[in-house]
Amino acid sequence: MSKHVYIKTYGCQMNEHDTQRMVSMMAALGYEATGAPDNADVILVNTCSVRANPENKVYSFLGALRPLKKQNPELIVGVAGCVAQQAGMQLLAREPLVDMVFGPDNLFALPDMLQAVRRGERLCRTEWHPWGGPVSEFVPAQWIDQDHVDGVRAYIAITKGCDNHCSFCIVPRTRGREVSRSREGILREAQFLIKRGAKEIWLLGQNVNSYRAGDNYGFLELLDDLSRLDGLARLRFTSPHPRDWNNALSDLMAARSTICNHLHLPFQAGSDKILNAMRRRHSIAEYLDKVHYLKRVVPGVEVSADLIVGFPGESDADFEQTLRVLEEVRFSQVFPFKYSPRPDTAAAKLPDDVPRPVKDARLAQVIALQERINVEQQRALVGSVQEVLLDSPHPRESGIINGRTEGYRAITVAGEGLRVGDLTRTTVTGFRGHWLESEAIQTADALV
Repeated sequence: MSKHVYIKTYGCQMNEHDTQRMVSMMAALGYEATGAPDNADVILVNTCSVRANPENKVYSFLGALRPLKKQNPELIVGVAGCVAQQAGMQLLAREPLVDMVFGPDNLFALPDMLQAVRRGERLCRTEWHPWGGPVSEFVPAQWIDQDHVDGVRAYIAITKGCDNHCSFCIVPRTRGREVSRSREGILREAQFLIKRGAKEIWLLGQNVNSYRAGDNYGFLELLDDLSRLDGLARLRFTSPHPRDWNNALSDLMAARSTICNHLHLPFQAGSDKILNAMRRRHSIAEYLDKVHYLKRVVPGVEVSADLIVGFPGESDADFEQTLRVLEEVRFSQVFPFKYSPRPDTAAAKLPDDVPRPVKDARLAQVIALQERINVEQQRALVGSVQEVLLDSPHPRESGIINGRTEGYRAITVAGEGLRVGDLTRTTVTGFRGHWLESEAIQTADALV
């Protein structure tokens, strides 16, 4: 009988990508992925600790696994990712059902760790790998050829870690110092993924646009090289830092049709006082200048963002400035969060002085404002022509395929002869909530 692995993933796209790598490694060991924990021989929990809520969910999920471990003592349970790196041996002590804990730098040791667990060991691997410099192939070559294509898209981690040390952020502690991969390694991986069927590639990094592989080779040069690859329809990246964004990158987006007209650029707060307390190292005026320049040179570009409400010291006036930024930029999507202190960050030493009801109210205001903006934007798109990459069949309706616009809006497309992987022009006919509805007017074969 085949062996099965179940992987539960929390957090960002980098975690999703790490999960895909674990699926590939487990497949090489003879494990088939399953969607049911009670059918698994190995359960891996890939964790996120960027905020308190996803961390709490991890411990809740581990608690739900205790009956499975009791029924099957041979079941192997591993915890990976940022909570694993943060908690280390404390997690093993707290959760007796856990057999192994390993941080992001030890991801590729998973096969060896499983062997050690089968020998009866409980282990914790949270040491940092001695990469040996700011540029390193932190993805072993043997696993590049096992990379996963998720339908029509694939992901490439071009950096790991972060050196920014924003006061609220735990990433430097859980992902380590910033390291960039070589140009050659990234291009090799991209070409392999395109041959495997990827039409869209996402570049990933905690601060993706600080990528640097030499004095004269940075993120701009990498984007330029990747955007010219044969067979690639779309190129995206996340998440850039506003401090490292510049007008030359906006100009390149305007010049290269493969680089999608979509930018996720977190601004976190609209008040310079709060940005300074967050150690973001840019002003809100600098942020807005860069966004407005991008919108001038790339007409129709869609900008999304993260923001935090209730950071220590945030007054009503500070929060009003955040709302002003939302009104001025009119983001296509916003991911708002209530501030929660993270251990060993600079902000954790500040008094968490915004009461929870105030945080709740501010979050509700942000969500309501962004919902109004979204409805207005969706309505304005009715009748427009959009280029859509079809990525999955509609789960309920035949003759309709789901996809994404270049601006990363979710959209359904009706038409004859459409296939997943097509890049097709559509006319937007309406919308339901956050989904646009459209009809195909040209198939991918005429566009690619």
